[in-house]
Order: sequence, then C-alpha cells, then structure tokens
Amino acid sequence: MQSNLPFPVRRGKVRDVYDLGQSLLIVATDRISAFDVIMPNGIPDKGRVLTALSLFWFGKLAGNSENHLLASDMKDYPSILQPFAEQIHGRSMLVKKAKVVPIECVARGYLAGSGWKEYQASQTVCGIKLPAGLRQCDRLPEPIFTPATKEETGHDINISSDRAAERVGRELAAEMRKRTLSLYAQAAQYAQGRGIIIADTKFEFGQLPDGTLILIDEILTPDSSRFWPADSYSPGRDQPSFDKQFVRNWLETQPWNKTPPAPTLPEDVVQGTRKRYVEAYERLTGKSWSN
Repeated sequence: MQSNLPFPVRRGKVRDVYDLGQSLLIVATDRISAFDVIMPNGIPDKGRVLTALSLFWFGKLAGNSENHLLASDMKDYPSILQPFAEQIHGRSMLVKKAKVVPIECVARGYLAGSGWKEYQASQTVCGIKLPAGLRQCDRLPEPIFTPATKEETGHDINISSDRAAERVGRELAAEMRKRTLSLYAQAAQYAQGRGIIIADTKFEFGQLPDGTLILIDEILTPDSSRFWPADSYSPGRDQPSFDKQFVRNWLETQPWNKTPPAPTLPEDVVQGTRKRYVEAYERLTGKSWSN
C-alpha cells in the first residue's frame, strides 16, 4: 500500500515518486482510488500489473513518441536503490526528470463517461459538436481529443482545445493533440486485434530541459483507460470493463457520501478487480501473469 525509501517523496493516489537528483523513481503501489478517494485496502498485484502494462506499451509505441523510461530492472538501477529491492522490484520505473505539461491529454473513440453526460445535455464533448442520435457507448465517427486540467485535488476538469492552447501555448497544444490521437489510433488498432476495445485513454507529457516533448507517467493501463471486451460490446448501455468500474459499482450501492474515509472493499470486490486487471494484461500482452 505504501513504499518507504529514504529519499524526497511525493505520494499520489497510486504512485510514490522519489527524487533521486538526476532522475525519478516511480513506484506503483497497490492503492486504488475511486471518486478521488483512496480506498483503505488495496488490490494485490495492482502496482505490478500497471507497471508491466506501461512497460509493454512504452516498448510497443517507442517509434511513435519518446518517453521518460530509463530502466525498470533492478540490475540496471543505481546502487542506492539495491537495498530496497523487496519494495520496488517489478513495480517501479527509473525515469528522466521532465517539466510536466499541466494538461491531461484524453483521446476518446467512444461516447462514454463524462463525454456521454455532456453529449446528452448539449450534443457536444469538450465543446466538440457531434452528430445527433448517438447512443451511450457508440463509436464516434472519428476519435476526438478532449483535454482536461490537471488538478492537485478533486476531479480533473474537461476543457476545450482552445482553452488548452491558452494554458500551454498553441504550438505545444497542437503537438500534444497530434501525438495523443496518433498514439491512441495505434494502440486501439492493436488492442482490437487482442479482443479489447480502448474506448478512451489519457496521456501525460513532459518537457526535457531542451524542450523535447516526451511521454511520462503510466500509459494505456486500466487505471488510465476504459477497456471493454470486444466480444460483448453492444452500444446503448454501460459496457463490462477491465478497469476499476467494478469498484465504483460496488461503492454506489453503499451508504457512503464519497468523501474520506471510504468503506473497506470486501474480498470478492478486491479479487474481482484483481482478476480484471490481470486479464487486461494477459489479453493485451499475450503473456500469462505469473507474478
């Protein structure tokens, strides 16, 4: 649930990020959050699955965009990290330092989540006009780029592309849009061949000191994406998914006001969520999960 290394640390909802001076160490814990609240108990192996899946995608998409990865194997880590192998093996990445661009770059290929809610009200998603008559979870005529603000607390807020350009500059916003849609297209095509629909996903970018734009954080995991099994896809309703929707659905049945402290997840919800994360990894990579 939490790593403890003797270096400056910033703890997010899932990740512990350690500053090693010239680089960062990102440790994915087994914490899980829902409605922006961290649950009191975690999902076994979750951090390892997220790390392994991100590493798979960094390799698969390496020709599309430079990323922050330096190393992920303990034998390639500096000596100062070796005493902590038990805590970080299999759930960590040594990465380049970069200046985070404060925009969440979301690609949507299907009408779901907050996009569906907005469409019902205004026939738009992040200000983008869409055709009339679309159903919940319908495939969009073409994927769209829907940026969001990066909020330190609470929900990220959907914004228009123009608003994103005002925040970070038109040229940088245009490049992030181009890369986001290109990465999504490549990943979605591959995943479709493995029986998974990537309905939407988010990417984060950072800039190196020379201005080079690189992919950072995790990519294309069940925490950052909406994964649906292709064989049961049917628009007009919610879809079964390989993400933490299983946790959200249980929480919605509880007498909880979505503020801390959250209720403890029962064992069947914990194991059901773990099973979904592992199945997403196995389907996408073609490998058995043996960790």
